[in-house]
Amino acid sequence: MEKAVAVGKELWERVQRDDVFGIAAQLAYFFLLSLFPLLIVLIAVLPYLPFTQEDIFSIVRDFAPEESMNLIENSISELSRRNGTLLSFGIIATLWSASNGINAIVRAFNRAYDVPESRSFLIARGVAILLTISMIFVFVVALLLPVFGKQIGLFFSNVLGLSDEFLTLWNMLRWLASPMIIFIIFSGLYWFAPNKKLTKVSVLPGSIFATVGWIAASYAFSYYVSNFGNYSATYGSIGAIIILMIWFYMSAIIIMIGGEINAMMSKRRTGQAA
Repeated sequence: MEKAVAVGKELWERVQRDDVFGIAAQLAYFFLLSLFPLLIVLIAVLPYLPFTQEDIFSIVRDFAPEESMNLIENSISELSRRNGTLLSFGIIATLWSASNGINAIVRAFNRAYDVPESRSFLIARGVAILLTISMIFVFVVALLLPVFGKQIGLFFSNVLGLSDEFLTLWNMLRWLASPMIIFIIFSGLYWFAPNKKLTKVSVLPGSIFATVGWIAASYAFSYYVSNFGNYSATYGSIGAIIILMIWFYMSAIIIMIGGEINAMMSKRRTGQAA
């Protein structure tokens, strides 16, 4: 018990020292700036993928507050009508804009680990762009699992001669794709973003915390907005944007704390090794 209290106290001191709540506000701003370029990329590649806009909505809708989800859906619908000119200024420029949020996370994690950004500007931004592309790829896989999961399960069942119990278990597991994909995305961020060599195992504590915390916070905030919070009455037509910013702010805090947990554990292991 005393050890848990000491760990909690140390984590809180790190949160205050690294100004997690202030940096989270900055991250929320960059997340908002990154959202629509990211939507442009998704809409641009959608015609080449075997699913629809509604498949994308179905995953995001599980976590996003309703009013923010309406804003996102309307934006995607409007962007899709201008599909012919979406990438007129180049896919690289779009990805550059979409990677603003990831680039801000890179700087925040470097601060958590107390390491300088020794990589050049282009290399650091290149890492952010690659992480953005990876997130899009993982998101696409998350969409494919529910859509084609049944066919994949039937294929393995027939080839390997597995029982009906396997199909039942498979159908249950494939709908856990969203939490698993969120865990993979967080793990990738915590592993590759900091300018520090890390192992896959060392980022697990923060990844688990961020996955559970983000899903729980998203559900709780969505429930609160749907049942108690009337932001439209206070902010009028920009109420949906305010809700989206609050959701991004909460998400950024959780992501930052996950990074602080990993940095704290890494420091403890280094101290013990010394």
